[in-house]
Amino acid sequence: MNSEVEDSYARAGVSQSDADLAVSRLVAALATADIGRPSRQVDLRGHYAAVMKLDETTGIALSTDGVGTKLLVAEQLGRYDTIGIDCIAMNVNDIICVGAEPIAMLDYLAVESADPDQCEQIGLGLARGAELAGIEIPGGELAQIGDLVKGFDIAGACFGTVRLDSIIDGSAVSEGDAIIGLPSSGIHSNGYTLARRALDGIAMDDERLGRPLGDILIEPTEIYVKAVMDLIASPVEVHGLAHITSGGLDNLLRLKADVSYEVSDPLPPQPVFALIAERAGVPEEEMYEVFNMGCGFCCVVPAKDETAALDLLRRYYPEAATIGTVGAGPKSVIRP
Repeated sequence: MNSEVEDSYARAGVSQSDADLAVSRLVAALATADIGRPSRQVDLRGHYAAVMKLDETTGIALSTDGVGTKLLVAEQLGRYDTIGIDCIAMNVNDIICVGAEPIAMLDYLAVESADPDQCEQIGLGLARGAELAGIEIPGGELAQIGDLVKGFDIAGACFGTVRLDSIIDGSAVSEGDAIIGLPSSGIHSNGYTLARRALDGIAMDDERLGRPLGDILIEPTEIYVKAVMDLIASPVEVHGLAHITSGGLDNLLRLKADVSYEVSDPLPPQPVFALIAERAGVPEEEMYEVFNMGCGFCCVVPAKDETAALDLLRRYYPEAATIGTVGAGPKSVIRP
């Protein structure tokens, strides 16, 4: 995130520059491990999921993620039946970015104290998310750690499989490719620290946006697995896949190719984003660097396959559209 435009997020309590530095230090520390044998990792540094070589032909894709401070909205509303969907979505949507098919996820639920009704609701959300993603949840962990956690937290670790010769890392992305955007269901599970600060003081049953604000804020993250898996299985060449999370469309820069992504016609943001920007005084540039702004996933395909890709993706998302094209470089995201 550009340091000149992260002021609103930093004031809300999240410094992206500090987070980036912390991650780099953590990764550097992990690199000092000597496991006594050659690494099985495929070189996908900075990408959405890690891939480990299982044998000469098969890779295991791995990801882990949680739901963040959206959990505080669930607590405020006393509604926990959608949070499990978010947890699964944040994991499987990363797994598919390398071309892998998600297979299973393990969940870790940390609670102040075990509440059977709350845990049942969370479990129902996990079950619904598993159905939408086509995965299993063969196990997990419930930890009662009231000395550390006030309320609860949930995270997951997901794995899938991919042929090593079919990994999609973005290196095939080239000038002239089409960037297709798939609509988000709303804020998804990123930027809630800023969103909650901006919307503080508005009642959760306020319907100025056409439905109760609480319903809008708790709307679960979209799961893109079935649409993207069908696209990969089709004759369409898929050059790159990007899950649009915190950092917005700049997530396209996680793809390997040294190109520019020229987003000339972004998908329309949901009204909640305009409300956040208005109440927090957040400039448009920063909004696009914090939130998905209506676009939850991007598929990059050759121009020759653009129509076929759109036809397929619109079976799942009628609002899917080409939002831009790939330029020669340097590596950047260019918005209007």
